[in-house]
Amino acid sequence: MRVAAKTTVTLDLTSGVEFPKLDGAPKPENVPAASLRLDGKIVQISDKSAAANSLQFKTELAQAGVAAFWIKLPPRKLELKPEQVKMFNEEVNAPAELQQTYGNMPEPKHWRGTSMKNPKTFVRVGEPKNDTSWKEPVGLALEIVPEKDPTALRPGDEFPVRVLREGAPFAGFELNAVSEGDKKGETQKTDANGRATFRLTKAGRWLLKGVEAHKANSPDLDFEATSTTLTVEVSAK
Repeated sequence: MRVAAKTTVTLDLTSGVEFPKLDGAPKPENVPAASLRLDGKIVQISDKSAAANSLQFKTELAQAGVAAFWIKLPPRKLELKPEQVKMFNEEVNAPAELQQTYGNMPEPKHWRGTSMKNPKTFVRVGEPKNDTSWKEPVGLALEIVPEKDPTALRPGDEFPVRVLREGAPFAGFELNAVSEGDKKGETQKTDANGRATFRLTKAGRWLLKGVEAHKANSPDLDFEATSTTLTVEVSAK
């Protein structure tokens, strides 16, 4: 995640349960484009192609700086079978109110909702000079914003972040940080200002992730789930 200027990079959009394994790819028609911010300019990346287990985006990074990449994915409709509900509730850390809603449903039960994902990552291009754009939000519905340069991390560094929901600090949000190859990682709740700090203990790629779920205010839906991820790399050099 460190490249020279004028390098063409490939980004893999995938979903799965074991980071950083590429498990599943969204359909190209469901993802209009990815976004790139570099040197204060935001451009859309439309060069995409389906790979075996990911959707790949390619773009050239023309000049030095800290490149931010993100994708605004549309909500995906879900209808879960009864045997899937418990696993889903554990995955999204469903609040008691949401679990009670399902438990109080008459038979046959249905569990319909939407899932919206908000992925983001950073790449260091050349040797950036006074580029602090990494601390500026990109406008995702649920977003992890670094409070330390995410492209200059070393093993043992503390990595402070803040979580924003619709642009406002999100307090009490459960955020997990896991290194590649690890299955559990560390989970913290954000403070009153939406902040949390993790110590990134070893070199390699790290994933910060969290999901918020609540009862839907719609007669056609039972729940709404929104997740956010941030991928960074801790350099050994």
